[in-house]
Amino acid sequence: MPRFAGRCHCGNIALQLDWPAAAAEIPARECDCSFCRKHGGLWTTHPLAALRVQLTDPAQVLTYEFGTRTAQFRICARCGVVPLATSRIAGRLYAVVSVNALEGLDPARVRRVPVSFEGESEATRLARRVRYWIPDVAWPE
Repeated sequence: MPRFAGRCHCGNIALQLDWPAAAAEIPARECDCSFCRKHGGLWTTHPLAALRVQLTDPAQVLTYEFGTRTAQFRICARCGVVPLATSRIAGRLYAVVSVNALEGLDPARVRRVPVSFEGESEATRLARRVRYWIPDVAWPE
C-alpha cells in the first residue's frame, strides 16, 4: 500500500494514510456545502484505506459539527487547518482526509469531482459513509 503523510500547517495534527495500491487515482470530492466552500474542502476516502492520526497537543484540536451533527470536522486551533473529518457510526470511527493536507501527493493522481449532499437524509448520509469512508481509523483517545 502506498503511504501518504499529511498534517495541518503547524504539524499539531499529523496523518498517515495507507492507500490501496490498486487505486491509481485519488478521488477528491469538492463538496458544495457552505463549510467546505469557505474552507476549500477537497476530501478523499477509500473503503480499503487505513488512517493513523497523531496529535502533538490534543487540547489544541477543535471539533466542529453542523447540520445533522453526524460528522466532526477536526480543526487545529493553532493554525486553523481542517485536515480531516470523522463520523462515529454504530460504534466505529470513519474518516475522510483533506487532499490539501497531504504532502508529496502528485497532483496528476488527483481527480476532482464536484459533489452535493443537499437534501440527503441522515440515514442515507450515514449509509454512504459506511460504504465509502475510511473504516480503519486510529484516533488517539
